[in-house]
Amino acid sequence: MIDPSKIIQARRKMTASHPKFERREEDAAEGGCGVVGLASEIPVAGRHLFASLEQMRNRGNGKGGGVAMVGLDPEQFGVDASTLADTYLYAVAFLDSRVRDAVEETCIHPNFHVDHVHEMSVLETWEEDLPALDTRPPDVVCYFVRPREGALDEFISDKLQDVIDPNDREAASEEFVFHVTHSLNVEFYAKDGRTDAFVLSHGRDLLILKIVGYAEDVIRFYCLDDMTAHVWIGHHRYPTRGRVTHPGGAHPFGQGIDCALVHNGDFSNYVSVKDYLAQRGMEPLFFTDTEVGALAFDLHRRVYGYSMENVIESLAPTSELDYVMLPEEKQEVYSAIQRTHIHGSPDGPWFFIIAQSEGTTHRLIGITDTSMLRPQVFAYQRGEVGIAFCGSEKQVIDAVLESLASEDKRFWRRADEYWNARGGSYTDGGAFLFDVIPTEDGGKELVMTNKFGDVVDTHPSGEHRAADAANESPLWFRKMDSELAYFSVLEALPHMGWPEALATLEAIESNTSSAGREWSWDLLSRLLDRKYDTGSLRRSRWLDSVEASLIRTISASRHQPCDDFVGQVTLGHHPAPASDTQRIVVDARPYPPEGTNSLALELVALHKAGWKRFVLIHCRGHRFIGNGFGPDTSDVEIDVLGAVGDYLGSGSDGMRITMHGNAQDQVAQIHKAGELVVHGDVGQCYGYGAKGGRLFVLGNAAGRPMINAVGSPKVIINGTALDYLAESFMAGDPLEGGGFVIINGMRFDQQGEILALETPYPGGNLFSLASGGAIYVRDPHNRLSDSQLNGGAFTEMTDADWAVVEPMLQRNEEHFGISLQRLLTVEGELVSPAEVYRKIIPVKSKTLHAEAAWAGHVD
Repeated sequence: MIDPSKIIQARRKMTASHPKFERREEDAAEGGCGVVGLASEIPVAGRHLFASLEQMRNRGNGKGGGVAMVGLDPEQFGVDASTLADTYLYAVAFLDSRVRDAVEETCIHPNFHVDHVHEMSVLETWEEDLPALDTRPPDVVCYFVRPREGALDEFISDKLQDVIDPNDREAASEEFVFHVTHSLNVEFYAKDGRTDAFVLSHGRDLLILKIVGYAEDVIRFYCLDDMTAHVWIGHHRYPTRGRVTHPGGAHPFGQGIDCALVHNGDFSNYVSVKDYLAQRGMEPLFFTDTEVGALAFDLHRRVYGYSMENVIESLAPTSELDYVMLPEEKQEVYSAIQRTHIHGSPDGPWFFIIAQSEGTTHRLIGITDTSMLRPQVFAYQRGEVGIAFCGSEKQVIDAVLESLASEDKRFWRRADEYWNARGGSYTDGGAFLFDVIPTEDGGKELVMTNKFGDVVDTHPSGEHRAADAANESPLWFRKMDSELAYFSVLEALPHMGWPEALATLEAIESNTSSAGREWSWDLLSRLLDRKYDTGSLRRSRWLDSVEASLIRTISASRHQPCDDFVGQVTLGHHPAPASDTQRIVVDARPYPPEGTNSLALELVALHKAGWKRFVLIHCRGHRFIGNGFGPDTSDVEIDVLGAVGDYLGSGSDGMRITMHGNAQDQVAQIHKAGELVVHGDVGQCYGYGAKGGRLFVLGNAAGRPMINAVGSPKVIINGTALDYLAESFMAGDPLEGGGFVIINGMRFDQQGEILALETPYPGGNLFSLASGGAIYVRDPHNRLSDSQLNGGAFTEMTDADWAVVEPMLQRNEEHFGISLQRLLTVEGELVSPAEVYRKIIPVKSKTLHAEAAWAGHVD
């Protein structure tokens, strides 16, 4: 390994020889962005990201979009496999093509042997076909290069001023490329503000492309529909101010060798990180938070030679309870890293996605910061092909899977597992690496590890290969009511293979003609929502099949309406309801996710036309569902199927909304009244500012659920929350009609059995800054400690408390089948509520209670 001080000294001399560049007030600042990344065992074509990025367009503003690719197809660049693997793919963006000769004469040819030149194709009709583009994206030339031996020897002698070990010559070569890139970017981009050309990326088997526009237009403009890679990243930029008329500020950033980095968020300490880098000889030229993040990642990984665990720790330092829970030897290492690099650690909120070419390994990395304010979702699917994702939203992951499944039967439309990461977690670090590595038989294998290098099992049980349906169903549904039919399926399913299971779904659909659509709706929606034993069948694929049957059944009402369901025939079709109980089925796909023609406003229009019951199918990131209906909507019911967008049920005043699956961020924001049921997980800031109503979540909540809630919201989260639950909660006294949150701390195993989590709440910031309300935690073994109550205190769980908690738990049982008896059972014994649930109140509230009791005694 080359002495890092030699590299840093060379960088200091390099930056000192160039003009000084300062970030100006008008330069762009980052805001919220949209990101998606995938890693796959087989190459994935760019067209499969198109719908995903288009659906996420509302997370950008057209001021920057980009993609990164790792694990390329050499034939698509006109080279052989060894050239792709052994040379640097030096991609230069020419905003002014007239400078190409000068770039090649001054920077390329004197420093590199050029083995091949590939000019990226462009869409010549972009002005007509890509109306969102205000300016033409740059021409991109890919040079496949190797450093010239003489130039590299001179660099080692003059710049590094060292005699290096022959084994370190490759490391010197990488640093040489870094220097050439910086010089090119200074001369042709930053100097005098000329912005004529800049280096997009300079890694092996890696390419970055970016424009002033949206990321899906990168795919269109550079004709990437059929271009394949094992790892992809797509990014929509949302700069909040400043100079955004050039693509250099767009993501991804490839300043580091063999890696590309995007992020969602912003750094509150940009100047501090910039100064930290300046001390080590690095100067940003594009003036964005992401650029300094990419430089810091490369510094720690490549120059200092840190392990990936320690690189992640340097960027997202572990603190509070999570630090305390680490082994002593790890605490010692982390403490040293933090003392050395804390002023260079990006202060969030942020979420990084990194694509990396590491020899023959193609890698995708997702890193969550400890503030957990930026949305992030991880997922994987393991069939004949393994594929993994991280992104801003679940719906963008589902969009890629749906696109893949439409062409390749090895994929299906639902991931095996989705989860939100808890930044800095002592259990997994809040960061995950997805490595696509070569196998002995010439294939690829997807391996997932966490921050600590622990392999995470991505091989769920159950057969994923769905065979053709059998000729006859093993179950006969005629004359069964929907409840009997449901339990009949649950009893038989563990003994079925795919032919029998699919024949059972066909039998349910066939029975609709005699039993009615309401019968099928009740049965299939319960099979979709509940947890149960699927036997030898892969659960995710079974649910995909159930949802398809459900949608086919109710979609038929479009052309064959009945008393229970009628389908919207065309966009904007507003039929008159036959009764108050009739449901209108609305296909969400033709409607944009938000805006004046959005699905949300169409529902408002249908409500004004007399509709009170809605079923939404094929949601694709549609936002604001249930918003804008006005006051007193207790007669409205909305069922949602698909991948919903943000703000579901926000501002609701009485309606009942049922989400048949996971929801996203800002669910139930300022929720006033009614009921919102989520048969899955919820994202960031669930129940933000909620004022009332009853809210139920089958799974987990991400960061900061119920923040700033007031009044009387009553909430059950059957899983857990990542952290900052009920921050600034101001919901009065639950014994006098105020609000509260119940955390059950449960999960389901593969057989649908309910199990307790290792701890009901993993974070160290429970009830921070709260002044009212209460939290009831199922914690029979007293796993929670006072150190986790940042502003709260344990108090007695009384019969009066149980009187307000029990009705909610009974309603919870009706929604999810989680029996009250099971919740009160500990190690096989039924015990009293006070032995199972612990009550937490704000410290201030506890003091006032004591004061009130004393005052009452004196009186």
